[in-house]
Amino acid sequence: MSEQHQLFEQIKQIDENGTEFWSARAISKLLGYSEYRHFQPVIAKAKEACANSGHPIEDHFEDILGMVAIGSGALRELPDVKLSRYACYLVVQNGDPTKPVIAAGQTYFAVQTRRQELADDRAFQQLKEDQKRLFLRNELKEHNKQLVEAAQQAGVETNLDFAIFQNHGYRGLYGGLDQKAIHVRKGLKKSQKILDHMGSTELAANLFRATQAEEKLRRDNVQNKQQANQTHYEVGQKVRQTIVDLGGTMPENLPAPQKSIKQLETAANKLTESKDKDNK
Repeated sequence: MSEQHQLFEQIKQIDENGTEFWSARAISKLLGYSEYRHFQPVIAKAKEACANSGHPIEDHFEDILGMVAIGSGALRELPDVKLSRYACYLVVQNGDPTKPVIAAGQTYFAVQTRRQELADDRAFQQLKEDQKRLFLRNELKEHNKQLVEAAQQAGVETNLDFAIFQNHGYRGLYGGLDQKAIHVRKGLKKSQKILDHMGSTELAANLFRATQAEEKLRRDNVQNKQQANQTHYEVGQKVRQTIVDLGGTMPENLPAPQKSIKQLETAANKLTESKDKDNK
């Protein structure tokens, strides 16, 4: 885990119910805000984003009185906010991404939030590997549509433009390998799509790359294709670094499954048809 990611871990607290949370005052100091009052507009924006995403604000932002050390070393009770992991994610998304600690926070909380979502989703955990692959591939298919839309708004217009844009994301995530090189590395034929020959772990990494690239293109209001390409590359790099920090296997070193997504879809459709016949 990188040094900056460790800082976010170190200030995490656990309440009496065993639930993790972060103090807004502690987060504000870590993110480089000289005074807490300057951080309060960021919390307000994060609350607004929380409401807009359909999550109850009170589930993620809880007003409390916290003991805070003042200049003399004494403790004083001051207003604070208990932030959930998701609340921290929204807070750092509204921070200045040019600050290294905020950029690190965006990656840290995005990854941790997504990992927790999947861990909490018992239905997902109970799926077999092939079912996870189908689920993640469909998720990626939908999010790629949104990524295309965001890229188009940023000036990525032609099919060639988009191919170059996609390769920047792959190169960031795969340590410099573009789509063609990944094909070779995985031993795939030209007609085979790399996304259809990924296991669930690799698909999840690419899903995270796609969702974060789309969000960043919109959030930073990227207006030209060169900047869009660089943004996609940097997001890919950050996802790769997070895999390093977590001790994971690099995506280019993950084996290609024996069955493609198309084969799994065909088998799933046949099973559904068979069940339908039996129920008639």
